[in-house]
Formats: sequence, C-alpha cells, structure tokens
Amino acid sequence: MNQQNVFGEELELCCGNPVTGFFRDGFCNTNSYDRGSHTICAHVTDKFLKFSKSKGNDLSTPVPEFQFPGLLDGQSWCLCANRWLEAHNFGCAPKVYLKSTNILALDLVPLDILLPYAIDVH
Repeated sequence: MNQQNVFGEELELCCGNPVTGFFRDGFCNTNSYDRGSHTICAHVTDKFLKFSKSKGNDLSTPVPEFQFPGLLDGQSWCLCANRWLEAHNFGCAPKVYLKSTNILALDLVPLDILLPYAIDVH
C-alpha cells in the first residue's frame, strides 16, 4: 500500500505473527473504511489488555471464526488510535513502534504524546 509512518517514511511491518492490521497484512495500513483507525503499532501489555477488555474490546480472548488468536503480553498489534489515547489518559498505554505507526494516527494523537512511548527510536 506504500503508506507512511509518523516520520513521513515508508511504513514498516508491525507484526506478522499474529498477523495484525485492519487489512491483516502485518502493517498498520488504513483507509476510509477503517473507522477505528488501527494505526498505532503497540507492544501490548497485560495491563493494557485488561484495560481494553474493561472498555468492551477483549483483545486477549481467541476468536477463531475471525482467525484471531488472542493477544499475549509482549506481542505487537495495530491498535485503534483513540483506544491508545484513552489508555494513555488512564495511565496504561503500551509502548509503541513509531516506524510502524501510520502517519494518520497523528490526526488523533499528537507526536509529542507518542514520542515518550517509542521503543524503536531514541
């Protein structure tokens, strides 16, 4: 798809196992049909997974009919930008891979908020 990351560079792979992304291509690619803006590549934690479940989005339970294995602490996943920001506001946002985070995430989450969570740039 040749989409860009938050630095205006080519978007890097977020995770191929499990395969993440709105298009299940391993990248945090997006388009107008992606109403959740699955654009932030995060290194999920148990704390975040519990938070997300408490908000009605259970990412840890497998859903075989959608080929979703359920996430474990330490795995990478393309998160909805608004959910990540909500987790940030509650003090439980996971670290992020900015080179794999879509530039369109910046429409919802400013780069200065994301930078302290970066684990792939310094």
